[in-house]
Amino acid sequence: MNHEPDWERRLADALKSVARRSDVKSFVEQTPWLYQLLRRAARQYVAGEERRDGLDAAGKLADMGYRTSLEYIGENTMDRAVCQAAAEELKTIIRELNGAGDRVCFDLSHIGLSVDTDLAYRLLTELAEEAMRVEAELLISMEESAKTDRILDVYRQAASRYPNIGITLQAHLHRTRQDLADLSHSPRRIRIVKGAFREPEGQALPRSAALNDRYLELVHDAIRQGHHVSIATHDEQIINEAIRRGWLDAGNAEFDMLYGFRPGLAAKLRAAGFPVRIYITYGQEWFLYLCHRIAEYPPHLYRAVADMAGGEAADPCLAYELQTQ
Repeated sequence: MNHEPDWERRLADALKSVARRSDVKSFVEQTPWLYQLLRRAARQYVAGEERRDGLDAAGKLADMGYRTSLEYIGENTMDRAVCQAAAEELKTIIRELNGAGDRVCFDLSHIGLSVDTDLAYRLLTELAEEAMRVEAELLISMEESAKTDRILDVYRQAASRYPNIGITLQAHLHRTRQDLADLSHSPRRIRIVKGAFREPEGQALPRSAALNDRYLELVHDAIRQGHHVSIATHDEQIINEAIRRGWLDAGNAEFDMLYGFRPGLAAKLRAAGFPVRIYITYGQEWFLYLCHRIAEYPPHLYRAVADMAGGEAADPCLAYELQTQ
């Protein structure tokens, strides 16, 4: 049974639809007052628009004892030159981490998947070479189910050569249990998320107790198969169950939480000695990200409205430190 209130489901569906409309995105970008309002709301969840913003946030959190991942936001890029530029930006991040983090994340459609699969593979291997030199890890994000086969194909081909590449799997998709089983022969980093995309009828579970059960089953299977697992959730029911089952004790699992989401919970887990990773994003393509984050947990809309109405926001990194004092 799905206990999510009807208004939350409707809002989540609406935001997921709006996020995919290029005309809405263009209107926001071309309307200065609206752009500034929404960017103010996005600051809670996005470190900033420039690389330095992301690296600074990662450095602050690393100094507090958190593991960090850094993503340069972007997807569905249709121009080869822009794909190449995105890959060069990611290479620069890798070179400039300097202890601020050990993982760089991205969508394959940001580096060519929407243009040509071979382009995405070539740029991915270039990134993997760069990351190998500084002992950093790459983590491929998962996108809509229509891209899943191509994403997994590119991942498997590259991961057979580079052990520093991991993949994200979405628990809400009915296909994911088989996808995980197909990866069991070559254990790598697996990041398991619930899934934030609106999918065709019959391909995914809604937010529900059934989805939580499936999520836990996938984590269990991934650990049993020998993968290093990032338990990417803010759901305390799942977190508490993972702790109860001892999944964090063997050293091959971690909690993975989005920047700006429930910093008090992240601090509590870190203070208790559990490995906690904060997933930090930066870049100018924050509109889609903001819509998905609110859709993922509609009550965040209240916070977004408050941020738009308020003045200068406090540094979100401070919450991760102050909550532990």
